Amino acid sequence: MAAGRQRRAEAETFAARWKKQWHRARVGVRRAAVDYFRGDGSDWIALAGLLLTVPVIAATTMANSVWCSPSALVIPIVAGGLLLRPASLLGLYAAAATALIVESVQLGPYTEGPSRVTPGVVLVVAACGFFGLLVAQFRSRVGVPWRRGGTMLFDLRERIRVQSKLPQLPKGWHREMALRPAGGQSFSGDFVVAARTNGGRTLEVVLTDVSGKGMDAASRALLLSGAFGGLLGSLPPHAFLPAANGYLLRQDWDEGFATSIHLVLDLDSGDYELYSAGHPPGLQLSAGTGRWEEKSAEGPLLGVYDGAQFDQVKGSLRPGDVLMLFTDGLVETSDRDIAEGIDRLTGEADRYVAGGFHGAAWHLIEAVAKDVNDDRALLLICREGPTAQSGPATD
Repeated sequence: MAAGRQRRAEAETFAARWKKQWHRARVGVRRAAVDYFRGDGSDWIALAGLLLTVPVIAATTMANSVWCSPSALVIPIVAGGLLLRPASLLGLYAAAATALIVESVQLGPYTEGPSRVTPGVVLVVAACGFFGLLVAQFRSRVGVPWRRGGTMLFDLRERIRVQSKLPQLPKGWHREMALRPAGGQSFSGDFVVAARTNGGRTLEVVLTDVSGKGMDAASRALLLSGAFGGLLGSLPPHAFLPAANGYLLRQDWDEGFATSIHLVLDLDSGDYELYSAGHPPGLQLSAGTGRWEEKSAEGPLLGVYDGAQFDQVKGSLRPGDVLMLFTDGLVETSDRDIAEGIDRLTGEADRYVAGGFHGAAWHLIEAVAKDVNDDRALLLICREGPTAQSGPATD
């Protein structure tokens, strides 16, 4: 009996120890994999794998140089430029150079037949190694390894999209936003920040156009969208643009100005206030008259001078009315002034009056400024009439 209990205790102890060791090993491997993906871990695994491919390629080349050319050594060299740190990359280059020398000796002089190690092959391999080293050094200086570089850009783009997402509105209201960066890129100098304030009764939306376009303006837009999102709702509406103006001035950018329009909408009554900082006017469609009216508030560009004043313009959205906010890329081009662009935009928007503006924002950009090489953004706020309210809600 005593011997049996002792054996069971030893077995349980062994099983517990084995389970604990297995758990530690699994956690260690998982942490190493995560660190490697983030670029924080060692690159010895990638280096070992690439070093093994070099003799394999060299042996295949010497066995059949017609199907495996000596220039095939550029494959591990190019992969090393993407995977390895500069110090490790030099070791891979030394192995590749050694393989070229061995291939040259085994295959004989290049003058004796095809598929030999020619001066052209050496130049191609050396050129690929040179550019791979430049890429690795640049990546090392920036501090963004390739395994996280693309993911970081993806995260930045998604953050801009999340910050530009409009909040849900109560029944009887519809909102939609469309944004098209210049040149078909994923990043834009136009952005929106929005929030429900005053206990959810008020909708505040800020549409901003940062100077420049595309990738040049996108980095500033990302910084400003975060700052403006923090200011929105934390300050009274009349104090938002002055605070945003002061923030831009403190950045001291060479090209640091921006235009912005700030909407403060009471979702119960439909009354709104519109503040502008050098931005194109808003457009309101009156359901009673069927006409578009410009809503122009006065205010200078953001980031130009301190102590700027921003005056408001007031209005009210009745059932069936539509308020449209946009950036200048939608209505202004080198061969068309803003007045002509606004006329064209309102003309296209009239086509949606009868059927409603659901899904209209994207189509309006396509119809008015599809091929314009500038960032374009369009925001629609609709107060739906009794017929639309009786249907299913879309927001």
